[in-house]
Amino acid sequence: MTQLETNRLILRPTEAGDWPFVREFLMCEDTMQHLGGHQQESDAWRTLAQWIGVWSLTKAAMFGVIEKSSGEWIGRIGPWHPLHWPTLEVGWGLRKAYWGQGYAFEAASACIDFAFDELGWDEVTHLIEDANVPSQILAKRLGSEPSEYVHLPGSMSDVLVRVWRQSKEQWLVSK
Repeated sequence: MTQLETNRLILRPTEAGDWPFVREFLMCEDTMQHLGGHQQESDAWRTLAQWIGVWSLTKAAMFGVIEKSSGEWIGRIGPWHPLHWPTLEVGWGLRKAYWGQGYAFEAASACIDFAFDELGWDEVTHLIEDANVPSQILAKRLGSEPSEYVHLPGSMSDVLVRVWRQSKEQWLVSK
């Protein structure tokens, strides 16, 4: 099982036991505002199953983010490239109680290292809606720059997002 560790966090595949926290995350209007909208409980459960299943299909899947001090699942962050996804993305989302504490930067940094070092990616992107200013600030802090717009695939094809990107070389220089 792939697992990463930072000073305050453990990043590992989300598990069935994380359900109460995943449910809270996915059903929260604030946390899901820029992530496809909040979900009903049955949809949230299917999303949990999807996150668990993606690990069996690909090496690039979101990690469940576990706060070491509490042992709680606080969000999902990581490399993401499901079928027809427009870019090799490192994405993020945290439960609202954990916003503004530097966890997203800490976890995303570890995941970018993982994407370059373990997955062999040459660049990483973050797909961010123009209205999502906090994620734009994080992307800038990580060293990414805004680029073109793309549509998401499938049922979200009406969603237009900006690609924020950086190369492996840019990442290594900025570290």
